[in-house]
Amino acid sequence: MNEGYGQTDRAQRVHRQLRFGVPDQAGVDGPALPGTTVAVLDEDGDPVIDQVGELVIDRHHPNAMLEYWRNPQGTAEKFRGDWLLTGDLCRQDADGYVWFESRKDDVINSAGYRIGPGEIEGSLGAHEAVAMAAVVAAPDERRGQVPKAFVVLRPGHEPSDELADTLRAHVRSKLAPHEVPREIVFVDDLPRTTTGKIMRRGLRST
Repeated sequence: MNEGYGQTDRAQRVHRQLRFGVPDQAGVDGPALPGTTVAVLDEDGDPVIDQVGELVIDRHHPNAMLEYWRNPQGTAEKFRGDWLLTGDLCRQDADGYVWFESRKDDVINSAGYRIGPGEIEGSLGAHEAVAMAAVVAAPDERRGQVPKAFVVLRPGHEPSDELADTLRAHVRSKLAPHEVPREIVFVDDLPRTTTGKIMRRGLRST
C-alpha cells in the first residue's frame, strides 16, 4: 500500500510504501519520489537536516504550478528562487525522509517560542477523557500569543473547570510549560474539511 503527500500547487511529491512485516514510522511522509527534489529550509533560506523548517520543492518540476491565475503577487510569494514554497513545516533526515510538523500559519509565537500545535493536540488526545483536540493561537498582552485548546470529550466525561485543570496538568507532564494551553474550551465537535482534516482557521476567531 502506498501513502502519498502533496498539494494542489504540486501533485504528490513524497510517498512511503507500507508493507506487511515492515515497522511503520509514525509521522513520516516518506522520501521524495524519483525525479523530484525537495528540501527543508530554515528562516534564512538555507537547507537544513534534522531541523524544523519549511518544506520546498523544485519549481521547475513538470508537475509544479506555473502561476496563480491573475494573481502576480500571490505567485511571487509562492516562490523563493528555484523553490516552490509549500507553507508546511517539516523535518528531513539524512536519508531524505520527511516528517510533517504543522502548517506554517498554524505556528504559535509565544514570548519568543515557536510552538507547533501538533504535539499539544497529541498530548491532549492521549488523555482518556479526550476524543479530539485542536490547538490554535490566542492573543496575549504579555506573550503575544498563547496556546488555546478546543476539546471534544469522550462519552461519560463532562466539561468542568476541574477537568480542564487535569488536562493542563497532563500536558505539563509531557511538554514544556510554554506549550500548556492557557485556555481549554469544551465543544461538541470541531470544524473539519470534507476529507476530515481539522480546520484550525475556523477556531481562531472563536
